[in-house]
Amino acid sequence: MAIVQTVNLYQFREAFRSMNRQNQFSYEGLEVLFDYLDNLSDDIEEPIELDVIALCCDYYESSIEDLIRDYNIDCTIDGEPMDDDEIKETIREYLEYHTSVCGEVEGGFIYAAF
Repeated sequence: MAIVQTVNLYQFREAFRSMNRQNQFSYEGLEVLFDYLDNLSDDIEEPIELDVIALCCDYYESSIEDLIRDYNIDCTIDGEPMDDDEIKETIREYLEYHTSVCGEVEGGFIYAAF
């Protein structure tokens, strides 16, 4: 038997702080992750355990620049650089092909580890 506690966004952020993981995600990123997990829980009709360490292993927040570098994503069209909107769309498509995208934050994405 499990004991389940429903948390709000403030409590979710505080759980990360209390585990010294407040820098794992941005302030905005934690809200994106909270909303994603809340919607996922509704979709699967199951509660999701708030395990901060597991969430830090299972989900990432990365800037667009880091994603391009880390995954060697080509952001050119016929050798010409893409504009910012094209780059963002290319990164999103790359992530959606390889994993689940939780959402966007200023200058980056929250996504499931892959």
